[in-house]
Amino acid sequence: MSSTPASKPSVVHADDTQASISVSMPEYIALDKWADSGFEWTGQVAPISFERLATQLTTEHEQPELQIEANLYRRNNVLHLAFKLTGEIWLSCQRCLQPIAIDLTDDYDIALLDDDSQVRLVNNEQDYLLLAEVVSEQTPERLLPFKNLIEDEILLKAPMAPKHDDCDMAVEQFGEIPEEENESPFAALASLKGKLSE
Repeated sequence: MSSTPASKPSVVHADDTQASISVSMPEYIALDKWADSGFEWTGQVAPISFERLATQLTTEHEQPELQIEANLYRRNNVLHLAFKLTGEIWLSCQRCLQPIAIDLTDDYDIALLDDDSQVRLVNNEQDYLLLAEVVSEQTPERLLPFKNLIEDEILLKAPMAPKHDDCDMAVEQFGEIPEEENESPFAALASLKGKLSE
């Protein structure tokens, strides 16, 4: 179950009179409404609900829900999306093809910059994105793709070719491997030399 403070409905287009409890993760955060006052969302999300991530998940193991605590806030006049993710996903080992657990537990913080001039306001280690590159301009209000940004971070954290630390790839051999004759390259040159001198 997810919950947010009473003054901050977790669903972006929720009516202010509605209860502030939602079981689904919001796709977007309306920046015109929440950028200055801040936005918080806490809940559990099934990994399969992330479309791009779902294509990488193994079907050989149950996927436990991920716990997410997210916070949109301003610091030094820069908008930040911070979230704590707790949990793991199960992928397929690229060697033995058996399920392997990938721990995603970490704290994430992304600075959302209005333009390049704000880069100087964040430290060198800070991850940042330009709002113009991620905010949808196709609607009357500026919508931050909240769910997609969290999925991006999960995909960056997950290894491209997961494998167990102690996994040896099983190799089956059929028939005998023919022995190669190791002929010296100089012997080939000598035979050429003999032909050239004739």
